[in-house]
Parts: sequence; structure tokens; C-alpha cells
Amino acid sequence: MITINFATTNPHKVNEGNSVGKKYGINFRQIAEGYPEVRDEDVAVVAEEGARYVFDKIKETVIVEDTGLFIETLNGFPGSYSAFVFNKIGNEGILSLLKENERRKARFVSAIGYCDLGGVKIFRGVVEGFIVDEMRGEGGFGYDPIFQPHGYDKTFAQDYLLKNEISHRKSAFQLFCEWLRETR
Repeated sequence: MITINFATTNPHKVNEGNSVGKKYGINFRQIAEGYPEVRDEDVAVVAEEGARYVFDKIKETVIVEDTGLFIETLNGFPGSYSAFVFNKIGNEGILSLLKENERRKARFVSAIGYCDLGGVKIFRGVVEGFIVDEMRGEGGFGYDPIFQPHGYDKTFAQDYLLKNEISHRKSAFQLFCEWLRETR
């Protein structure tokens, strides 16, 4: 079993990572090592800089994951600022911004920054969908009650098992785990 440090305060992310990692013999260990979150519109830049910062501090292999919700009609807002925006206005605020708008196409993008002595490597996952007109479901976290993936009739909060199967984070973790297994 390979153990990889995962710098995050979000246990949900660790659980998602471990649900993928177990198939590859990889365990993600949550570490409480903070990092300054750079301001950039690309979640990959945020993950890259975070991973580099934590690696330089702890001198051990580490991953950092950053996710953004990109809403097309809002020019990609909140994007890489999703956590900040969620803490300020929540799902209700996003729904209010889209109240009279029928164009609700959105996508979640996840980027994992992996850092070791060789530098940083990025792994991305994307899921396309749209913002529903009201919050639905009790499961999940963050924007899950308002995001419905294309081709499905439930939000991630209504069907958390669906999220575990098709999410942006799962895709990024699968790419990372496949790469790690091939390189070790």
C-alpha cells in the first residue's frame, strides 16, 4: 500500500480520494498543513502552488486538490474562488444571481497537484452539468444541492453515490492513481 499525504482540511475530499485509491493500493492520509491559496482563475495553478508550498515545508511527497464551479452565463464565476464565494453567499446567493436566467450551463473542474523531488504534476477532472432552479437533496457538501450533471435527473446532493461514480474529483483521482501506479 502506498500512502500519499493529502494537505486539506476537508475530510470529504479525503474520503473521495480513498474510495478511488483503494482500487490502486493507494491511501491518502489527511495532513493539517495549511498553504496560502494563490489567486488565479485556473484551479490547476492553485493546486500546483499549494502542493509546491507544502512539499517545501514538510519535505515529503504531497497532493493538494482544488475545485471550482464554473458557470457559463456568469463568465466562469465563481471558478477558482468557489470556496470563498460559497462561504460568503452560499447556494442561495448563486441561485439568486441566476434567478431570471435560463442559461445555467456549468461545470466542475478539479485539479490535483502532486509534488515530489521531481517537481509538480497536475491531474484534472471535469464534469459537465447545469445549475438547477432550487436546492435539492441533503447529501454531499458545497454546491452539490444545486449542481446536476448532464444526462442525470438528480443533483449530486440527491444522489451522492452518483457523485462518487462520475465526479470531477473522481476523474482527477483516477488519472493520478493510474499515473502513480505506472511510475512506481
